[in-house]
Amino acid sequence: MSKPIVNASLNDQPAAPEQRQHQTALADHRSANAEMARVLRTEPFRMALDASGAGIAHWKHEPLHDVVEPMSHHVIMAYNGTMQRMERRSGRSVAIGTFRPGVVIIIPEGSSSRWDIPKPVDVVQLYLPHTTLARVADEANAAAPINLLERTAHPDAITSRLLLSAADAVEGNGALDTLFRQQLTDLLATRLLAAHTGSPATVQPTMGGLSPKVLIRAIERLRSDSDADVSLSALASEAGLSRFHFCRAFKESAGLSPHAWLRQYRLEQAMEMLRNPDESIVSVAAALGYSSQTAFAAAFKKLTGETPSDWRRRIR
Repeated sequence: MSKPIVNASLNDQPAAPEQRQHQTALADHRSANAEMARVLRTEPFRMALDASGAGIAHWKHEPLHDVVEPMSHHVIMAYNGTMQRMERRSGRSVAIGTFRPGVVIIIPEGSSSRWDIPKPVDVVQLYLPHTTLARVADEANAAAPINLLERTAHPDAITSRLLLSAADAVEGNGALDTLFRQQLTDLLATRLLAAHTGSPATVQPTMGGLSPKVLIRAIERLRSDSDADVSLSALASEAGLSRFHFCRAFKESAGLSPHAWLRQYRLEQAMEMLRNPDESIVSVAAALGYSSQTAFAAAFKKLTGETPSDWRRRIR
């Protein structure tokens, strides 16, 4: 079982006065990961959080018959288990739905409901601060009110697929893992604004890419040995753009998202180092920022179809 990992903030901009007021109103609520641990009575299969408790968790838990108390994050879930009927009660409202792949569940921050789920559950959850949702709405020029709807087994294959893709995103490389989650969180927030608010927001499309000079600076930062340099906030700030616009402009110019570009760059570094027979696989893993040789080997095989050892033997 993977242990929880605490990483750089997904939303590390200073809070505005209205954001601080909002956070104060939620101060008595548990963080999403703490409430989920209480009600599910188990440990997550995999989890990656920032210091505020925002992040992604993969849970495999037993049947649930309990009340989920108000939380200080929006919780968005994608179901990945066998089909089953379930019931959710919020006050006098009763929702009966069918859990199956391709549906999402949304628990807005501060809400409470009783859940009756008769069979074991496999679910990936996003813990999203409202401040992150508000920031993405502002950066995307989405002027609609930001009130997430409560959803129970609601069909949404796009959101489900995006969130389930995060289940294997924790590869044991701090810079890559954090950058992936930052991108995915902003992308999911954009999707939620468009599909799961009381007044669906129209996200304005981003036109054009980065100037050659700005693109070169961004690539230089991605090549840095410092994990702090390759955070999405640092990259966007260097380019003079919001995170929302930077990601889209970078992909327009480079053909890959910042995370995909960095992952490809690290793969090329790994291959170059592996060509040296005196370089051990353990030292390559450490040099590229992986937490272990096992984590490096798994990530390498995911991209190439071969383990580092097999690849090295083949190219000799």
